[in-house]
Amino acid sequence: MEDRRLLERAAELGIGYVESVSDLPVRPEATIDELRETFDAPLPEGPTDSLEVIESLARDAEPGLTQMTSGRYFGFVIGGALPVTLAADWLTSVWDQNAGLALPTPAAAVVEEVAGSWLKELLGIPAHASFALVTGCQMAHWTALAAARHHVLAAAGHDVEADGLAGAPPIRVIAGAKRHGTIDRALRFLGLGTGSLRLVPADSEGRMITDALGKELSREPGPTIVCAQFGEVNTGAFDDLNAIADAVEGTGAWLHVDGAFGLWAAASPELRHLTAGVERADSWATDAHKWLNVPYDSGAAFCAHPESHQAALGIRSVYLTHSDAARDPVDWTPEHSRRARAFTIYAAVRALGRSGVADMIERTCHRAREIADGIRDIPGCEILNDVVLNQVLLRFEDDDETDRVIAAIQDGGEAWLGGTVWDDRRAIRISVSNWQTSEDDVARAVAAFRSARSAATAR
Repeated sequence: MEDRRLLERAAELGIGYVESVSDLPVRPEATIDELRETFDAPLPEGPTDSLEVIESLARDAEPGLTQMTSGRYFGFVIGGALPVTLAADWLTSVWDQNAGLALPTPAAAVVEEVAGSWLKELLGIPAHASFALVTGCQMAHWTALAAARHHVLAAAGHDVEADGLAGAPPIRVIAGAKRHGTIDRALRFLGLGTGSLRLVPADSEGRMITDALGKELSREPGPTIVCAQFGEVNTGAFDDLNAIADAVEGTGAWLHVDGAFGLWAAASPELRHLTAGVERADSWATDAHKWLNVPYDSGAAFCAHPESHQAALGIRSVYLTHSDAARDPVDWTPEHSRRARAFTIYAAVRALGRSGVADMIERTCHRAREIADGIRDIPGCEILNDVVLNQVLLRFEDDDETDRVIAAIQDGGEAWLGGTVWDDRRAIRISVSNWQTSEDDVARAVAAFRSARSAATAR
C-alpha cells in the first residue's frame, strides 16, 4: 500500500506538471546558487521517508527547470513528448528491462525490430539496412562511423577490431565547413581525431559545395569517409545528397548522413524532396527525441552494410546467451546494458501513423515560417536564412543588440531561444519541433520579440 501511494503521488505530480507547463514561464525561476542552497546538503546518515523525498524533489527541482516541453521552447531542436510516448516511457521505467539481449526480454527485442523497420520506412532508408537505438545523435554518429571505420579499413586489408589503429592506413574524413560538432567529437571517440578532417567550403546557407568535394576526393588516395548533412543546425539547409553521392560513387569512400533532425523531412510528402538521394548513403544518424517527439533519450543509427555494423560492435561472452530467433540489440549498439528505448518509438509511430508523423513535421515547419513572417518587419531585424524547414536564423544591427534581445526574451519568460554565431557575428536561432506549438504560441513569441526589441533599444 505504501509503495502504491508513492507511485500514485509521483504520477499526480508528473501529471500536474504536464498540465501546468503552458502557463509557466519558459525560463527557470531559480538560480544556480539558489538550487545549490536547496539541494547541497550533507550525505544523509539514515533513511528518509520515500514520499517525503518525492514531494521535496518535485517542489525543489521544478523552479530550476526550463519548460522544454512548452510550445514556446525554441532553444534547441527538442520535441515536446507526445502524451502517448510519455505514457510509454513510464511503462518502460516500470518494466525496467535490460534490453541488450532478446532471450531475457523478448517483448523489448521484438518491439525494437518493429520500431526499427517502421523508422526505415518512414525515413526512406533501404529495408536491408541494420539499425541501432542509442542515446542520441552523438552516439548514432559514433555507431555509424565505427561501422564506416571497419569497412574502409577492411577494404585496405586492416583488421581494426583485432589490431587497433596502430599500423592502419590513415582515414581521411571529408565534411562540410558547417558540419555539426558531434561529427568531430565522434572522430575523437573513435581514435581518428579531428586531424583526419578535410573540410569542404559551404555556401551562404551552410550547404556543402559539391564541386569542391570532387576536388577534395581526388586529392588523396586511401580509406575515406564523407559526411553529408540534412538540416544545418542554424539554417536547416540540406546538402545535395545526389550530387555528393555522384562524387563519391566509384571511389570506395563511405557516405554518412548527419540527419539529426533533417532526416525526418523524408517522412513528409511536402518536404521529402529535400532528402532526395537518401537511399544512396552508407549510413545515417538521427534523433527520435527531436522530431518524433518522444522523451529523452532516443537516437538511431542505420547502416546499409549490416556485416560491417555487426563486425564493429558485435560481442560474444561465455555468459551471454544469444537468440537464434530474434535480433540481439547488444550486437548493434555501443551499450551492453541499455534502456528499452523502442517502446516509446513504437508508441509514437503507432499512435500517429504515417500521416500523423507527416502532419506533425509539416505543421511545425509552417509555424517556423509564421514566426519568421511575424518578426521580419521588426526594426533592425534581419532574417539570415531561407526558412526551408523548422529553423529561423536572425540578428539585429550588431552583436550587442542581438544579445540584448536574447536576454530580454529570456528574462520575460514568454519564450526560450538560443544564441549562436553565423559568419562570425552573433545571431538568434529559433527551432520549432514541438507538436504543441500553436498559432497562439507563435503570436506570443512574435509579441515577445517586439517587446524585447523595444526593451533592448530603451537601455
